[in-house]
Amino acid sequence: MTELDAVEGPLAGIRVLDLTLTLPGAMATQFLADGGADVLMIEPIGGSPLRTTAGWPGLARGKRSLELDLRDSDNHDRLRELVAESDVVLTALRPATAERLGLTPERFAAWNPRVVSAALTGFGARGPLAHIKGYEGLVMGKFGFYQSLHDATPRPGQAFISTPYASWGAAHTVVHGILAALYEREFSGHGQHVEADLIRGVATMDTYNWFKELVGQRWPGAFANMGGPWDDRARPQARLIYSLLIAPTKDGVWLQFAQIQPRLFKAFVEELGLTEELAKPKWEGMPDFPDVERRVELWEIMIEKVRARTYAEWEQVFDRNPNISAQGFRSPAEALNHPQLQHEGRVAVIENPELGPVRQPSTMIQVDGHALVPLQPAPRLNEYADRAPAKAPVSDAPAEPPAGLLPLTGVTVLEFGMMFAAPYGATLLTDLGARVIKVESLEGDEIRRLVAFPEAGGSKVLQGKESVAIDISTPEGREIVHRLAGRADIVLQSFRAGAAARAGVDAETLKAINPDLIYLNAPGYGTDGPFGGAPAYAPSIGAASGLALSSVPGAAGSTETLDEIKRSIPALHTGGMNQSVQADGVAALGVASALLLGLLARRRGRPVGTMTTTMLASSTVALMDRNLSYEGMPEIPEPDPELYGLSPLYRLYRAADGWIFLAAPAEREWDSLVRGLRPWIDLSGDDRFGTAAERRTHADALSGVLAQVFAQRPKQAWEDDLTLADIGCVACADEVPESYLQGDEGFALGLSTEAVSPVFDEYRRLAPATTFSRSAVKADSSCLIGQHTDAILTELGIGPDRIAELRERRIVG
Repeated sequence: MTELDAVEGPLAGIRVLDLTLTLPGAMATQFLADGGADVLMIEPIGGSPLRTTAGWPGLARGKRSLELDLRDSDNHDRLRELVAESDVVLTALRPATAERLGLTPERFAAWNPRVVSAALTGFGARGPLAHIKGYEGLVMGKFGFYQSLHDATPRPGQAFISTPYASWGAAHTVVHGILAALYEREFSGHGQHVEADLIRGVATMDTYNWFKELVGQRWPGAFANMGGPWDDRARPQARLIYSLLIAPTKDGVWLQFAQIQPRLFKAFVEELGLTEELAKPKWEGMPDFPDVERRVELWEIMIEKVRARTYAEWEQVFDRNPNISAQGFRSPAEALNHPQLQHEGRVAVIENPELGPVRQPSTMIQVDGHALVPLQPAPRLNEYADRAPAKAPVSDAPAEPPAGLLPLTGVTVLEFGMMFAAPYGATLLTDLGARVIKVESLEGDEIRRLVAFPEAGGSKVLQGKESVAIDISTPEGREIVHRLAGRADIVLQSFRAGAAARAGVDAETLKAINPDLIYLNAPGYGTDGPFGGAPAYAPSIGAASGLALSSVPGAAGSTETLDEIKRSIPALHTGGMNQSVQADGVAALGVASALLLGLLARRRGRPVGTMTTTMLASSTVALMDRNLSYEGMPEIPEPDPELYGLSPLYRLYRAADGWIFLAAPAEREWDSLVRGLRPWIDLSGDDRFGTAAERRTHADALSGVLAQVFAQRPKQAWEDDLTLADIGCVACADEVPESYLQGDEGFALGLSTEAVSPVFDEYRRLAPATTFSRSAVKADSSCLIGQHTDAILTELGIGPDRIAELRERRIVG
């Protein structure tokens, strides 16, 4: 028995066959391996292409390796043996390629009826886009995500996003499907097929932009300002610029403040010494000024006030004033030095036999303050390939598996949380059939009021939930939630450090009531420690974790002059607060994975202790392809300063009527690109581009040549012709993704679906992010504050007279 064989964890005994060679596949199986699953990677002869990337030692940790050429049908007998002893088989192939290679769900099911097969694609497993290559850049371009980053560069047009948001989204939505299908198998005895893709995965990540776009389209005059945070001259035009101020210190440290709530912004104004100044009639209506001059003047005044102190002086402010909070902008690697991660032991150094010590994030989930399992190094090629086959499983399952049932039927989640990052993790479980009871204050979750239109801010995160409004600071309110906890399967809470205990909804209290309870803490920073009490918002977590500088690596520019500072701020702001992809969505996907892991572990008789995920930790794990540190680490690709892309063969280009994204980075794709472009240019005779090394040397020249070619024709013509030649190229959407996805094209592709809301009547919401061959999913709308209070209290046996009394006393609403 090897050291790896001895590793235990909540997923111990689950065998996963990983047939993927892509980043989202590696992220998905890394999460499963971190949970104790036995993951066997099937690598092509010579090894996976991911072995040459900087993140390999972390992404492949704790897995086994077997070198096997799946293109050779002679090896399918061996593959059949492996599938027969596996619980999960994961692929990342376009549908036609899977069919050609014989790696289909039907074949896997014939080899092992209990296996959960999962397909992870770029554009979906069917439909008019399924044949397009599944590169992240193509998905992000096709659906408008590059439109959402246009403020990050002074040049006009779309801008490339290098942070792997779509890979993370696909990885965790396929994990959701896998864990839900394994949970369902515990009852039915049968496996089934799961599908997830990059577009649905990344589309989960916006917090409220879906409904902002919906309102803007349906009621064009609803908002005084439907524009972005910056005007066309990079001047502020939104109030969030001030409450989420970005500014450097005297000694050049860029800070991201987080003063969203009115009381926090008031404290910030006081700390800056601006209370008396801003009381003058000149600043009436602050910070919502109709004229740009006052907006810019206030912005400059606040920047200069921050700039008057050193970073050490600001740290003293944060220590003495809990209402003031800011994070410094860190690179992905620097983020692992964050004091909160260090305090929680969330950074691991794993000795790799070939590479030496490798510094990397620990498991996304901690249990009782520790990693889920002892972390093991990434395997050498063919390492651990000689493991004995598993015994055939014994099952009393019926001959005909049940169909059309929701996989999480009967599961109840009790949610104590605010805003998006934790609560949307529970929302994702509602699509799979879980009942989620959201406990709100009588005023409701503040996200409901985040957008200046009724319920637009919270409608996405409240989809599928039941709302019970209770004042849990009262003894009667606390008694009610304790009774609800006694009936629940899962409790999710995301309060700042100490708040859950003060409210009487901490793990110790609720597990004493219900010992079988699955309990997940999901705060911004932690349940204790130096930042446990700090307010957490997506921009501050984006700065602290490296998410922001991962997207805009050169944005933290000079701080010598005010003009230089003002040029940097819009890019830093957009890198950390992209309305479509940011830390809130990253964390929410991880929360859903943690909840499902806990649920499956309990059902399998391996219950875990109190689990904790945080926004900060999840965001660092999401950057594991670029935040490791070890000797001889390969170079991490970065976008060019103007944010076109990573290389001439993986970047945005202007077409005659908009933008295209070209994705042909692999050496084997060059000849296809040359042939595909031959009607417009012959690249085969240009000595500068004859080899991969020469193309890297003459990258600027190649970009220039291709830019001239692509500018000659419309974007859709390029997509049609190059896709027909099996070259990765898409016409980029000219609208933000939330508008595209709920529009007629997105609806026709099945990316949005119809729902009925108490506020918006009939509307289109995002379709469920994971689908199943046998189990059903659902797509409900949101709820109003306290909409289900009476019904839920009635379930507890509380009569109408008592409910009326509690309401009159403002204990329930």
